[in-house]
Amino acid sequence: MKLNELIKINARSNKRLGRGVGSGKGKTAGRGTKGQKARGKIPATFTGSLAFFKKLPLKRGKGNLNLSEKIKVINLSQLTGFKAKEIVDTEKLILAKIISKKDAKKGVKVLGGGDIETALIIKLSVSDAARKKIEKVGGKVMDA
Repeated sequence: MKLNELIKINARSNKRLGRGVGSGKGKTAGRGTKGQKARGKIPATFTGSLAFFKKLPLKRGKGNLNLSEKIKVINLSQLTGFKAKEIVDTEKLILAKIISKKDAKKGVKVLGGGDIETALIIKLSVSDAARKKIEKVGGKVMDA
């Protein structure tokens, strides 16, 4: 066996920390100066500040967001595009792009804001003021 026939080994020996200034890893042994990370063992999750989940805003006690969704409100002035004696319900409002499908699931109510000239048949929940204006023109209200 000769020196040039030996198998090459690329394994590196461990760094020897804290063995004098000349070693390059003496004195503080690559840990910087002072602080918790310079002393003893610390968990791998240690960041030096608050944990990530503690930085997030508190979400407890804010109520159920699904329950707090309000119904869509429509004024009579928005129903002027419909023809006389036409039945107005949620499907017609979606086709006319007055409400979205998401709004239709939550519910729709017609309020008495504005005026209406055409007699419509409305199959939605309606306020008292809107009911009077619709019936005054000759329309009907069928509660949904």
